Amino acid sequence: MHPLTKLIHYAKKFKLDIYIAVFYSFMNKIFDILPEVLIGVAVDVIVKRQDSLLAKLGIIDVKLQIISLGIITGVIWILESTFQYLYSIKWCYLAQNIEHEMRLDTYSHVQKLPLEYFENKSTGNLMAVLNDDINQLERFINDGINQILQIIISTVVIGMIFFFISTKIALLSFIPIPLIIIGAFYFRDKLAPLYLTIRNKAGLLNSRLNNNITGIATIKNYNTEDYELMQITKLSNQYRTANKHAIILNSAFVPLVRMAVMCGFLISLIYGGIAALDGQIAVASYSILIFLSQRLLWPLTYLGQVTDMYQRSMAAINRVIELLHTPITVIDGSQTLFTPVKGSITFDKVDFAYLNRNIMFNNLSFTINAREAVAFVGATGAGKSTLVKLILHLYSCSSGRILLDNVDICSLKLSNLRQHIGIVSQETFLVDGTISENIAYGSFSSSHNEIVQVAQLVGADKFINELPETYSTLVGERGQKLSGGQRQRLALARAILKNPAILILDEATSSLDNKTENDIQQALTKVIKNRTTIIVAHRLSTIVNVNKIYVLANGRIIEVGTHNELLMLNGVYANLWRLQANQL
Repeated sequence: MHPLTKLIHYAKKFKLDIYIAVFYSFMNKIFDILPEVLIGVAVDVIVKRQDSLLAKLGIIDVKLQIISLGIITGVIWILESTFQYLYSIKWCYLAQNIEHEMRLDTYSHVQKLPLEYFENKSTGNLMAVLNDDINQLERFINDGINQILQIIISTVVIGMIFFFISTKIALLSFIPIPLIIIGAFYFRDKLAPLYLTIRNKAGLLNSRLNNNITGIATIKNYNTEDYELMQITKLSNQYRTANKHAIILNSAFVPLVRMAVMCGFLISLIYGGIAALDGQIAVASYSILIFLSQRLLWPLTYLGQVTDMYQRSMAAINRVIELLHTPITVIDGSQTLFTPVKGSITFDKVDFAYLNRNIMFNNLSFTINAREAVAFVGATGAGKSTLVKLILHLYSCSSGRILLDNVDICSLKLSNLRQHIGIVSQETFLVDGTISENIAYGSFSSSHNEIVQVAQLVGADKFINELPETYSTLVGERGQKLSGGQRQRLALARAILKNPAILILDEATSSLDNKTENDIQQALTKVIKNRTTIIVAHRLSTIVNVNKIYVLANGRIIEVGTHNELLMLNGVYANLWRLQANQL
């Protein structure tokens, strides 16, 4: 499907606004052309006086004819200005509304895409689509569509006037138009791949800039400022070079159109002048031809600008629509869990593999009983975090089932499933807001007292009260004003405030010192009561009291038991325990 067709299909909901905007543009162009026609009528009055066109319409007095022309011209200019004002507002509003809807639709769609998509796409490129590409579309709707309409309307209306005055002159004057249109299509086809390259280069540049700003601390620590400047210079040069190629090609279009316009004007000037001298057309008609030939052909010089804007926008809309049409592989179900949720979890012959990677799980089966505390341990890459993602239905298993309270999670509404699960991961995400807003994130109706209680429970209340504005203190983007341990405690408080049936701790205490970790472990002893708790841990000392420990290796469960049972087994877990004990 052509990008313009995609845009038209998307904009169907704005059909009435589009019709109104087109009507305003049409009326503006009609009233814009009429003054040139009135110049011919004025010449007719001066030349023919009492035999003029206006005299035949009943205005005999010549001075009264001139005054009438002045009044009519004034009214026409007022109407032309009025419709220009109306179409300017309407097209601008339409551009803003379509841009707004498209950005929200695209962002909403992006939120529904699986994690796998984000793992294979750069954040900067996504930002370029959601921001730059959609803004490029706004400029086309705001200016480009109206210019195209103005060119079409003026060509049709002035062409009709030309044919009414003289068919021969009209045909001769229109000779350059097909050449101009053919040239426009030629340049359009040449520019299309160039602008797609420009948008892709812009995405790469945005991606690197976003990555560098996010990792500025690492850049400073490793003294790589010059290296990163060199990389940005390289990408910026690629973007600049891509634009240069498009600029060179686009700039050649307008001079060629000017030559074609000159040919059309000379035809009207010379052939029309001879016809007027021979009495084949009236002097007034010749005057109209001279003025309108400019109005007919000169707007075609804007085809270069319109073509440039059009191709930039089509390249942008292609990227936006492609993102909108990215398939959502994790399908939202329709069922909801019966409350109260008990929290039993069963993996029933689950197979799973990441895209273009080896199989992670093959025929994996186990059951976590309701209100049981279990832990998963194993080497990096064993599949611990993948299990968590599958339970949250961030990925869909290739085959088999994952059951929550004996209900297949694939049949559940994602919002219903996840509202019963609280998770604290190793990578803590904080919003750019206050302490209170971050603790209450996802539990927005929580009272201040409830926020304070969970902060006290995880040992965060002490450092919060030492901050200048306590719970109203802004944490900064990604929580950069706080230490790693402080951020993780807020994440713990957030998960506990949610009061979920299932609590998942994925390396939740990895950024804490031993004393703070011990304090939080004691707090968690209270928190995990009467709820299913899943702990992913490298520090085995934090899981000695759980009901069951699963040891993962190469996507399989190789050992299961309590801490003491696994030590007695003298297998992988026992070796890990001895290794960590020797390091203490």
